[in-house]
Amino acid sequence: MGHEDLQKLKIDKAAAFRPAARRRPLYWIGAAVALALLLVLFATGVLTPAVTVETGTVTQVYPSQTFTLLNASGYVVAQRKAAVAAKLTGRLVWLGVEEGSRVRKGDVLARLESDDAAAGRDQAAANLGTARASLVQARAELTDASQAYERQKQLVREGIVAKADFDAAEARFLRARAAVTAAESSIRAASAALRGAEVNLEYSLIRAPFDAVVLTKNADVGDIVTPIGAAADAKAAVVSIADLASLQVEADVSESNLAKVKEGQPCEIQLDSLPDERFRGFVHMIVPTADRSKATVLVKVRFEKLDPRILPEMSAKVAFLERPVAAGEEKPKTAVNPAAVTDRDGRKVLFVLKGDRVAAVPVTLGARQGDMVEIVSGAKAGDRIVVKPLDKLKDGTRVKTAEK
Repeated sequence: MGHEDLQKLKIDKAAAFRPAARRRPLYWIGAAVALALLLVLFATGVLTPAVTVETGTVTQVYPSQTFTLLNASGYVVAQRKAAVAAKLTGRLVWLGVEEGSRVRKGDVLARLESDDAAAGRDQAAANLGTARASLVQARAELTDASQAYERQKQLVREGIVAKADFDAAEARFLRARAAVTAAESSIRAASAALRGAEVNLEYSLIRAPFDAVVLTKNADVGDIVTPIGAAADAKAAVVSIADLASLQVEADVSESNLAKVKEGQPCEIQLDSLPDERFRGFVHMIVPTADRSKATVLVKVRFEKLDPRILPEMSAKVAFLERPVAAGEEKPKTAVNPAAVTDRDGRKVLFVLKGDRVAAVPVTLGARQGDMVEIVSGAKAGDRIVVKPLDKLKDGTRVKTAEK
């Protein structure tokens, strides 16, 4: 290669750096966009660390909780209940009730086989008829003997008949009078036997002892029913019934708290089966004995008004109140821990959890409800909220729940 050719080999430096100079504005634009995106992510909290918060719940409270002296638990118990059984042993041939049936006092619930009792009743009735016929015959004989006796007495006085004939007439009269007395006694005995036979027949009918509702059915048609149920496969009680008008709550009160309870004291009753209902009641009786094993005293609480949904053996909680529940205090109020309410821009605000973020919800507060404050508007029962919100919390802040 010649010297001239080597002179032609050179690098154009200006041309090499010219494309980079043209690309420099694109780098700056990309950096600005990335910076803006980072600022947006920080502003929206995506890249902001989650704030650890303590959470709570908006609840419903009853005004009566503010003047409750004592709480106790117990069960709904019917004060009049019975396991209705038969007095005689026999086979059950008819059962006219089932669980839930309402019966009146004297209604026939079931019937046992009674052919032998009916036969005994018929025999006693026949014997009574025989005794009554014998009395009629004895009275007729007494009438005839009395007339003959009076004639003989007059004749013997006149000396017309012998004294022996008079004595025979007198003896006949006395026998006839005694026969009437015996016939009358036989009638009374036969009447008593008939009543006994009728009672035995009545025992085959199992009747309700009072107005009640059938709780359980313990025997079926064909079962052998005995008074004590000692025989194999025999049943004692046919049905169990309870007077639902006598339902009361029996609650155990600790001996140390007994001074807070007195007869006639107003109460509020809550049933586990009806958690959204409150029933008014009052202390009916403090049973004058204690349970030494539990150190409690049984207190009976009567309902002011019974509800058909209240059933025996339901679990119940009783609040013994300082005063009766006033008008307007029957319904629950939405309330929250006062520590959850904070001020933001002159407004009362709750921070409500929405997933892993919080929303600042303005609320209107009402009166104090014990250690809670009423929420008139803005939040509803069941909302999860932040308790003791920090100043750095704001609408949309990402949060995490503090571990306990």
